[in-house]
Amino acid sequence: MTLEINCCPNCGSEEVSRNGQTRHHKQHYKCRECGRQFVLNPAWKPITKQQKELMSRMLLERISQAGIARVLQVSEDTVQRYVNSQAAAVKKQVEVTPKQKKRLSVQMDELWSFVDSKGNQQWVWLALDAQT
Repeated sequence: MTLEINCCPNCGSEEVSRNGQTRHHKQHYKCRECGRQFVLNPAWKPITKQQKELMSRMLLERISQAGIARVLQVSEDTVQRYVNSQAAAVKKQVEVTPKQKKRLSVQMDELWSFVDSKGNQQWVWLALDAQT
């Protein structure tokens, strides 16, 4: 009988105990020193920097998220989480330059149309600044 010696991936300690199983019936281990819980040879792999760069370029080319997931062989959820993280990094505040206050010359127009059915008549008003 051979005895497996497992090292903690966090601190490198050999003080590791078995700690149940995952839902996929893989053995869980827990480090007694740092408390990290881990699995040997996990199926989950983090996405690499090259994959992130390729994902960004593919998004700029307007390739669908499902297509990106197929090409990079990652889940669609991983692609969506990456898109969300990139969107959170974008500055949300718009800088508005104030205009001088002056008298406006406005042109107005109106029209009406039916929406969905003849019984649903809607009026649309349009106001335009004649200068700009």
